[in-house]
Amino acid sequence: MFDQLDIVEERYEQLNELLSDPDVVSDANKLRQYSKEQSDLQKTVDVYRQYKQVKEDSEEIELMMAETDDQDEIDMLKQDANDLKAQMPELEEQLKILLIPKDPNDEKDVIVEIRAAAGGDEAAIFAGDLFRMYSKFAESQSLKTEVVEATESDHGGYKEISFSVTGQDAYSKLKFENGAHRVQRVPETESGGRIHTSTATVAVLPEVEDVEIEIRKEDLQIDTYRSSGAGGQHVNTTDSAVRITHLPTGVIATSSEKSQIQNREKAMKVLKARLYDMKLQEEQQKYAAQRKSAVGTGDRSERIRTYNYPQSRVTDHRIGLTLQKLDQIMEGKLDEVIDALTMHEQTEKLKELNSGEL
Repeated sequence: MFDQLDIVEERYEQLNELLSDPDVVSDANKLRQYSKEQSDLQKTVDVYRQYKQVKEDSEEIELMMAETDDQDEIDMLKQDANDLKAQMPELEEQLKILLIPKDPNDEKDVIVEIRAAAGGDEAAIFAGDLFRMYSKFAESQSLKTEVVEATESDHGGYKEISFSVTGQDAYSKLKFENGAHRVQRVPETESGGRIHTSTATVAVLPEVEDVEIEIRKEDLQIDTYRSSGAGGQHVNTTDSAVRITHLPTGVIATSSEKSQIQNREKAMKVLKARLYDMKLQEEQQKYAAQRKSAVGTGDRSERIRTYNYPQSRVTDHRIGLTLQKLDQIMEGKLDEVIDALTMHEQTEKLKELNSGEL
């Protein structure tokens, strides 16, 4: 581990020199690339230097203790040595976590897609509840949400809804939401008071740059059509809605705002994200056996969480986490769930790192 940390620190110093080089300063692309790399290494280097300083101070105290016969001074130095030694295991754990390879998508903006699944009208209402939950969570994290496309249900909620989430580390905060979400509650339309079970699926797709996925113009079919807004109101007077079909794969993306130019841009973002996600899914299936740490970024049909209204209980089945905080979670207070999933993933990756599998 310490050999790796020495390499990281050496690279950090190289980047310091490069960022002072006039040739780099005058090249915007290189400047941005090196600045980002340095920023990514900063915390690891800071903690490593703190660790080395604590170790050095501890060794100096040991020497001082060996050179004095004053018992009071020895007692005082022993206390200082114990305090320093107590810091080292925690710093070592921090360094192990910082050395875990980062998910390259963690910092990206995302497209979130929610679809009503089993349960008819109640599933659509639940899809609407999930959208509201994620919107409130995003707001609490200073992330911005914007609806790209939505198909409303006649009795409330959405048959499906796609929306973008932009801001710092959006993907890292939402990536564990991939999968099937199940709700257990008594629907408002149920006169007998029976509990129904319904499901909705969530897909979290990282947005991609042009360099990450190539789409040829000749592979696209772009159609425009007339669309209506919420509940059939605000009918557009022009054919502004856009549907883009990627002919080789059959993947379709749509957007139906009032501006046709904005719709093309939004639909292309969604299309790129869906095609990139297809590529990621294929790669994840190949390495699924080895990637024990992939908590919920894989199989979308996997039931990941249950929201039980009669008992005000939320259970995440992947890590066996149960919280009696349904009301808070549905108000977007997802931090406790996401922190637990992140910690679980880090723990599994540490096990793999220690066993040489990562």
